Amino acid sequence: MAPAPVSASQSVLVPTYARAPVAFERGEGPWAITADGTRYLDFGAGIAVNALGHAHPHLVKTLTEQAGKIWHTSNLYGAPDGERLARRLCEATFAERVFFTNSGAEANECAIKMARKYHAAKGHPERFRIVTFEGAFHGRTLATIAAGGQQKYIDGFGPKVDGFDQVPFDDEKALRAAITPETAALMIEPIQGEGGLRSVPGRFLKLLRQICDENGLLLIFDEIQTGVGRTGKFFA
Repeated sequence: MAPAPVSASQSVLVPTYARAPVAFERGEGPWAITADGTRYLDFGAGIAVNALGHAHPHLVKTLTEQAGKIWHTSNLYGAPDGERLARRLCEATFAERVFFTNSGAEANECAIKMARKYHAAKGHPERFRIVTFEGAFHGRTLATIAAGGQQKYIDGFGPKVDGFDQVPFDDEKALRAAITPETAALMIEPIQGEGGLRSVPGRFLKLLRQICDENGLLLIFDEIQTGVGRTGKFFA
């Protein structure tokens, strides 16, 4: 018999989340199943990371085969399967190169660093600021909570990391006013998750591209809600 969920008062895990008193023993496709057989339709999908559902036979077979070969070698060595996956992603999308990360927050950290590096490499290290939008959530690192700008995530972790300027959602006038000679990029979720599941209007996304082209800025899409098929298309 599987053990029952440990209560918050008994757990030795750091309480970063208020955990519900339920634990899952196994999964089947879109279903998550507790030890007593109760089935839950898993709309959470591991907070949007289990895009392939649970225990897909093809994935289980592949992971089992790989576990019998080699688990990990680090980026100091070649990764033929990683190269193959990256090429397939490029062929299926807009991308020319791929960088694999451990989380969405790390992906956004990479995007922020790339925006700064891009301008520094062109001789303009003063261009480091990124404009983001109210209601955003970009991760829980020091930089990404600053990018998200929500005070409830920043409280207790100040001072806020410098370099991020927030403007109201879908407000062209405020956006244009926020752009300065120090601005490096605009960063937005095509569909906000923490902002109340708000879709950015298509006309505003096109406007962002136009403004970036006019001002020599990079445009960063955080596709946590829209990437890898979550809307029916591979990316937004």
